[in-house]
Amino acid sequence: TSHIASESVKAIENVAEKNKPDIIAVELDPQRLHGLLSKQKRRVSISDMFRIGLGGYVFAQLGGFVQRRLGSAVGVEPGAEMLAAVKYAQKNSLRLALIDQDIAITLRRFSASFGLNEKWNFFVDIIKGVLMPRAELRRYGLEGIDLSKVPEKMLIKKMILHVRKRYPSLYRVLIEERNKVMIARLKKLAEDNPDSTILAVVGAGHEEALRKGVMDND
Repeated sequence: TSHIASESVKAIENVAEKNKPDIIAVELDPQRLHGLLSKQKRRVSISDMFRIGLGGYVFAQLGGFVQRRLGSAVGVEPGAEMLAAVKYAQKNSLRLALIDQDIAITLRRFSASFGLNEKWNFFVDIIKGVLMPRAELRRYGLEGIDLSKVPEKMLIKKMILHVRKRYPSLYRVLIEERNKVMIARLKKLAEDNPDSTILAVVGAGHEEALRKGVMDND
């Protein structure tokens, strides 16, 4: 899925109705699930900075701001597709499995890993994005992209490779480590429920690694 794509929200029920899952596994942890279900949306506060570190705090603030802005542009609340999956499970009395790593762990790891070189790259990229937005969009093939749809697989792969090269620590913490956690939890879920059909709902950037990891018997 894409966390702000209306296409993803519509796809949840269609895929579920077609496959009739017994269990729905989502890319969430208890804290983010509570945030999606709560009418009073909780955002990262100053007090959280002492728990997750300055780097994680700043990243969470920036990430939340960008997602809200992009979501507002397409009329979709960030995480709407995960909420749709959760509500489908509730409506049909299906088991819901939370397979992602605790967000606090991820942000603490981010704070500890984000080095000086990557901070400088981050600063430079933000300045470029502000001063030359169209040029930067063209550079990465993002100009004219339809945010209401999940990006093409080749574009996703290209962007992940770019992140891996320019921000190796960010890639390791936000993508690679979480992939390992989700793969392990999906495998355990399948082992414990051999006769059940499991529908896993994850962001498009995790799909390829999870497919390979879950199918790998090693």
